[in-house]
Amino acid sequence: MIIRKGYKYQMKIDTETEQKLTQHTGSCRYFWNKILADNEHRYISNTPRISFADACKLVTLWRESDEYSFLADVHSQALQQALRDLDRAYINCFEGRAEPPNFRKKFLDDTFRFPQGYQVDGSRVYLPKIGWVWLWKSRDIAGTIKNVTVSRRVEHWYVTFQTEIDIEAPLHLSEAAVGIDMGVVCFATLSDGQLTQPLDSFRKYEERLAKEQRQLSIKVKFSNNWIKQKRVVNQIHQKIAHCRHDFLHKHSTTISKNHAIIVVEDLQVSNMTRSAKGTVEAPGKNVAQKSGLNKAILDQGWGMFHTFLEYKQVWRGGEVIAVAPPYTSQKGAECGHVSPENRPSQAVFSCVACGHTDHADVNAARNILAAGLVERLNACGP
Repeated sequence: MIIRKGYKYQMKIDTETEQKLTQHTGSCRYFWNKILADNEHRYISNTPRISFADACKLVTLWRESDEYSFLADVHSQALQQALRDLDRAYINCFEGRAEPPNFRKKFLDDTFRFPQGYQVDGSRVYLPKIGWVWLWKSRDIAGTIKNVTVSRRVEHWYVTFQTEIDIEAPLHLSEAAVGIDMGVVCFATLSDGQLTQPLDSFRKYEERLAKEQRQLSIKVKFSNNWIKQKRVVNQIHQKIAHCRHDFLHKHSTTISKNHAIIVVEDLQVSNMTRSAKGTVEAPGKNVAQKSGLNKAILDQGWGMFHTFLEYKQVWRGGEVIAVAPPYTSQKGAECGHVSPENRPSQAVFSCVACGHTDHADVNAARNILAAGLVERLNACGP
């Protein structure tokens, strides 16, 4: 089987290299936005959109023109890869897998990719039309490099190598199965009784972030002081993201190593965190409470945690099963009786039918595990 991995490193750059990187990201963003704008006008006038092949022809024509001569300083493959991403975004939209593509913004979508032409020599990489760049190389790259992606996050530039490794199908070292109940009070509760407390990375930095954002709001937009303060705000956001990623990676790795079968709830986070404000004619109820709950849910990173578990189980030969979440918190794990009265409080489960008592989240995790094993048995057939 083929395993795909990504190796991401921070680059050591000087002013000249940063100018070239910024020029590449700016040109790719400009080309993406221009083709997207043209396609929107074509959609309004009932005209077929510009295809990927036609857009690639425009790359050649525009690079040779006087008006768009600045594109000649950017490698053509980087522009073509941006167009390929745009074409894939259209396909995903038409097939119902994603929303329509949006315009790219500076500092938010600063990225470009090289499918070939790069070279790797120890702790440095050669990027076409940019040159050799040194890396903070924390680990060796395993596998065959398929492409190289350059991105910017706040003031740092990163390079990511996507690799492929062809190995025999792995067999998981463990035979254990576990169900996981996701929550806000307790981030992850395992069916064996293990409780993982949430990190709440955003909550930890919320006051500091609010203070710096207030300072940003009183400065003249795009002034030097505004740019400096904006960098401070972005650094806090990056710190929050790094803490969350580290937390999710550590716990997903531990669970994946110790369990061959992992059963999780198929949570629709976007629906769960939908705003309760309503409309002017029909205003929502308990808006402040719902807003706080939405913030707490999004702070956990449930979707990212699920993604981490899935690909790590593939690497180890394990399996992740997603089951429907309704009634898992109201159903008794011992007798199967379902009733809202089974849960007298947030942390306590007490079955009114058989008298079984347990931690509410542990009981829910046991129900999730049982539902997953039944689903797996039915999928395998008699």
